[in-house]
Amino acid sequence: MSLAAVPDVPPQLRTFLAFDYGLKRTGVAVGNRLLRTATPQPTIRAEGAAARMAQVEARVREWQPDALVVGVPLHPDGASHENTARAQKFARQLRGRLGLPVYEVDERYSTTEALAEGRGADADAGAACIILEQFLRSLP
Repeated sequence: MSLAAVPDVPPQLRTFLAFDYGLKRTGVAVGNRLLRTATPQPTIRAEGAAARMAQVEARVREWQPDALVVGVPLHPDGASHENTARAQKFARQLRGRLGLPVYEVDERYSTTEALAEGRGADADAGAACIILEQFLRSLP
């Protein structure tokens, strides 16, 4: 799937939970299609896939989203790097474990933008908001 364009997202998918994946910290945001805004949630601080996934599953149970959004980092020129593959693996794990649609979004500069907008109290959650809002604005 190309990260340049959001695939067709069925209109019945209204509530989304977004993740700014990291090895030690994963930012989280929740938002909906109607308002096209995102609200930061406490960042997941967990090392290791099992600990991270347990916290992700708890957030999904709490928010009951219709779908998930994962930010995928790329170099400024659009090339992949080591963290690109990690974020895509995380997205695949979410699809397999949770049975929800998962959309991957180009997240270049999301942390920089979050800091510039004063969302620096929790830059990871701020970046997850940027990722989710970008995704929501792209929907028809």
